[in-house]
Amino acid sequence: MENNFDVIIIGGGPGGYVCAIRAAQLGLKTACIESRGTLGGTCLNVGCIPSKSLLNLSETYHKAQKDFNAQGIEFTGLKLNLDKMMANKNKSVQVLTKGIEFLFKKNKVTYIKGKGVLFSKNDVVVYEGEKKTSYKSKNIVIATGSGPSTLPGMEIDEENIVSSTGALALKEVPKNFIVIGGGYIGLEMGSVWSRLGSNVTVLEYLDHITPGMDKEISSEFMKILTKQGFKFKLNSKVTSVKNKGDQVEVAFTNNETSEEEKILADKVLVAVGRKPYTEGLNLTKMGIKKDKQGRIEVNKKLQTSINNIYAIGDVIKGPMLAHKAEEEGIAVAEIIAGQAGHVNYNIIPGVVYTSPEVAVVGKTEEELKKENINYKVGKFPFIANSRAKVNNETDGFVKILADNKTDRVLGVHMIGPHTGDMIAEMALAMEFGASAEDIARTCHAHPTHTEAVKEAALAVDKRAIHF
Repeated sequence: MENNFDVIIIGGGPGGYVCAIRAAQLGLKTACIESRGTLGGTCLNVGCIPSKSLLNLSETYHKAQKDFNAQGIEFTGLKLNLDKMMANKNKSVQVLTKGIEFLFKKNKVTYIKGKGVLFSKNDVVVYEGEKKTSYKSKNIVIATGSGPSTLPGMEIDEENIVSSTGALALKEVPKNFIVIGGGYIGLEMGSVWSRLGSNVTVLEYLDHITPGMDKEISSEFMKILTKQGFKFKLNSKVTSVKNKGDQVEVAFTNNETSEEEKILADKVLVAVGRKPYTEGLNLTKMGIKKDKQGRIEVNKKLQTSINNIYAIGDVIKGPMLAHKAEEEGIAVAEIIAGQAGHVNYNIIPGVVYTSPEVAVVGKTEEELKKENINYKVGKFPFIANSRAKVNNETDGFVKILADNKTDRVLGVHMIGPHTGDMIAEMALAMEFGASAEDIARTCHAHPTHTEAVKEAALAVDKRAIHF
């Protein structure tokens, strides 16, 4: 009986561990299988958490080097100790992974170390080294996450040609750092090493960075990063990446002119997206359907083609974001327990944790135009916000898109200080179906960055006060 469960989750990342805790809260006998040796998945071990640690520490170092003197904070002998910085990052990760183990014990979730493989709709076999153990479960949740994608013929060695994992653990600051891919991950990691002293060049296949983002925000973002020292080569198709002694040679072709160019760097980050981890689970043998991108197909209840086997997070369609996986994990646990679990996919915020931060939720202008929806726009720049002004953080703006007829907020796009936190207000407002007028009439504390949200809402009807 001890190997029999109501629900087994394969994968202990944000989707999997949250699903396990919620299922246990609902009285289900729950187990979570994880092969990494630590809980938290990519996000906690080699993704969101360590990258935010380095983003925060590198920004502090950059400000101390470039800004503090002019602000009246004078000191001498500033130097970078990269080993200490990395140790600080590693400590944060360790504390948080142990925290999840504590939450498992608190909620009576059985934590199983090893690789889980499906053998029938109720049987999972876990391999740990030479050891093989069978478990039975009424319900199974696949939450195995994703790994870095690469380009054809390109080999990531995590030494000179690195994925985001390798970029989080470089032993020294590279003089020249090339980032292949102008998405969230590439720009965040590029920011870390740029602040610590690297010359960063971003190669992007499209004619703009941050694909899928509102074009006006994307354009402003690129301008700000260029001002910070980033170099961009857009419309660039990378054809080869080769180790040349201590350096790496990257060859790429311009999509418009077909001209080929080669550049050398000390390190190259390949950040061209992520692919779902679905191999080695026996999915094909089980008859679990996948789409052309290798993602598991699910219905609205997140069930696969076998109705007691569910899938969540990066292995299914949708943005590969930790918080999206968490929402799906909670929804699945509640559905299994007979409740009405639900995820509102229209209101999943996205954040780029650079400086300034970029935060988005809902529809872009491009999407609204494509869908023939008439809308109004309200914008407010941070240069006119008193808190941003006194903090010397005036880059960027808040932009609210509202339905032309109903005034309902359809999308919000921000670039500026602390927008990763500020976007939560707008996600909540949209969840309740708020109008721009509702936000405009909500009292915001002064002086705060969030006043820019109120002013942008006022600007929807052309009545901003401070701009």
